[in-house]
Amino acid sequence: MNHLKLVTPSKLRNLQRSMSSLTEDRKWNKLNMIMNSFHEGFKLEFNTLYELSDGSFNDRGLSLGLYLQSAKRFNDHLTMHHTIEETYLFPILGQRMNQFSKSAEDAAHIASHRGIHEGLDKLKALVSRFKVEPSSYSPTEMRACLDSFREVLFTHLDQEVEDLRGENLKKYFTLGGSRKLSDMRCIPIHCLYYIYKDFNSTDCCRDVADADT
Repeated sequence: MNHLKLVTPSKLRNLQRSMSSLTEDRKWNKLNMIMNSFHEGFKLEFNTLYELSDGSFNDRGLSLGLYLQSAKRFNDHLTMHHTIEETYLFPILGQRMNQFSKSAEDAAHIASHRGIHEGLDKLKALVSRFKVEPSSYSPTEMRACLDSFREVLFTHLDQEVEDLRGENLKKYFTLGGSRKLSDMRCIPIHCLYYIYKDFNSTDCCRDVADADT
């Protein structure tokens, strides 16, 4: 004979509080989780480029042209991502968090972007030369170029995700309904989803609250 266990009012209240807490944590960590998914993708792209740069791209069924195209695609993706961040996210985050500000002395992420793009500019020039003169392709040069900005790239990718953890954002924002600067809903998180689309589209500036309703 089956026996049904009755849930007492106190247990029900505890369960409701627990579910409410999980929902709140999800909202606080939404930006962190979205950013982490993009950054892990960039790490994978970079590491694949590095691994195959010794010529083993042929073993994967890629010609030199296709390999160089993947390097260009990585450059384009990362450039677009940073453009979106600096256009839509950093201006809001930077008003409350110095590491995202363009004017603060400790604007770590803006400085990191500059360092990364110095490396990406070199990569772009190298890829262009190899495309024009395929016989000049050098695994040593390719890896040296990637190594030149690996540290600043990976440090930045990890630190930005860490800075956007919910527990850290709580120091600067609220989950209220004011839609003022201090409200998490003023951050257009979903702009990041438009990395492969026109980042000037007005649709990418939809209030994040619309996506949570």
